[in-house]
Amino acid sequence: MKTAEIKLNVTLDDSNVPDSIDWSSTDGETSDQMPAKAMFLALWDAQYKNSLRIDLWTKDMPYDEMKRFFYETLQTLGDSFLRASGGDPMAEKVIGDLRDYCAHFGDKMEVLEQES
Repeated sequence: MKTAEIKLNVTLDDSNVPDSIDWSSTDGETSDQMPAKAMFLALWDAQYKNSLRIDLWTKDMPYDEMKRFFYETLQTLGDSFLRASGGDPMAEKVIGDLRDYCAHFGDKMEVLEQES
């Protein structure tokens, strides 16, 4: 069995606001520390049947990039759910609704215009 390790390093200022976020993985293209401006980490606690989350962003994360980050995260959550559903037709319908909402979100937040 293969094992991979993902490391996160967060540097905080005196007010505990992230100055920098760096990550590395033993299973990536490189094991070098890579910078990131924001992250969402979600884990499932099977014992308590709830999610555990860490949402962080650096103080220099531009608002326009944050909007795009949320938009892309919503889109990829739909992709992940479809893969996990194993072809459930109801999942296809529900994710269609999520895609519609993503289009609405992208339009209202002016994210989609930035793609052109």
